[in-house]
Amino acid sequence: MTTGSIKRLVRDRGFGFISGDDGQEYFFHRGGLDSSLDFDALTGGERVSFEVERGEKGLRARGVRIAA
Repeated sequence: MTTGSIKRLVRDRGFGFISGDDGQEYFFHRGGLDSSLDFDALTGGERVSFEVERGEKGLRARGVRIAA
């Protein structure tokens, strides 16, 4: 699992970016959130953990959930 913080949200398009503790930036889509997270309740800055996959346009986070 990788950890980081929600960096930026693009609410009207349903996606955002996570600044990983490893220095990488990860794209995520609201569909990539764990069922315990509500995209509309995110404000930015939340500490999260997630799995990484390589998408067409770069690194993508999936299974995003609040970090323990």
